[in-house]
Amino acid sequence: MMHKLTLPAAIIFDMDGVLVDSNPFHLRKWIDLFQVHGVSFDEQELPKAILGPPNEVTFRRYLGDGLTREQMAELSEELEENFRREIGPHARAFPGVRPFIEECDAQGIAMAVASAAMGKNVRFLITALGLQDYFRALLTGDEVSHSKPDPEIYLKTAAKLGVDPTHCAVFEDSFVGIEAAKRAGMRCVAIASTFPLEDLRRETHADLILPDFEAVSLETLDLLFHGAGALKEIPPLTS
Repeated sequence: MMHKLTLPAAIIFDMDGVLVDSNPFHLRKWIDLFQVHGVSFDEQELPKAILGPPNEVTFRRYLGDGLTREQMAELSEELEENFRREIGPHARAFPGVRPFIEECDAQGIAMAVASAAMGKNVRFLITALGLQDYFRALLTGDEVSHSKPDPEIYLKTAAKLGVDPTHCAVFEDSFVGIEAAKRAGMRCVAIASTFPLEDLRRETHADLILPDFEAVSLETLDLLFHGAGALKEIPPLTS
């Protein structure tokens, strides 16, 4: 007899690179900014450096510590306004995201988004994707004092949902995001949409690493909460 699925009380999604293929647009906005300001950068290393951390960290890394908070806020607003304008007509959820979210919603699993992005971006994209009605909470970079890999954003999201962090599953794509989820005491599924599977397997402590959302199901969550230990990848199906 098939056992009853063991599911999390809540699922928390990062946004960029998890729900939506927005990272190419984020890369483009930074490259444009660096070129305008004559900032040198390594194109191969850029994704790992900028995808995940908040804008302030990237400003300090590439533009130095001389910028005031007001200057960083002004640059950030310009940067993100350009991002929203460029991605707007192209915003699409990754294949498999909507069916999975609908499946979880039908099971009564609480869902939230926890993103280091500014609130304007998060609300803009969630609405553009037509997913706003599925999430009971949205937590953004505007609402935390410590950025990922600090677990603050995930712990605050669990508190908003009224759920014990150990009963939460997180979907992430970045190294800092995965570390934040694990430091919060949550189970973490890494989606290899931004970084290669092998890099995530070698450099993170994600409980499960999958190529995309088309490999995700309620049975995936059962493996996280009913199985033992870090799985790293879905075991092969047996007939």
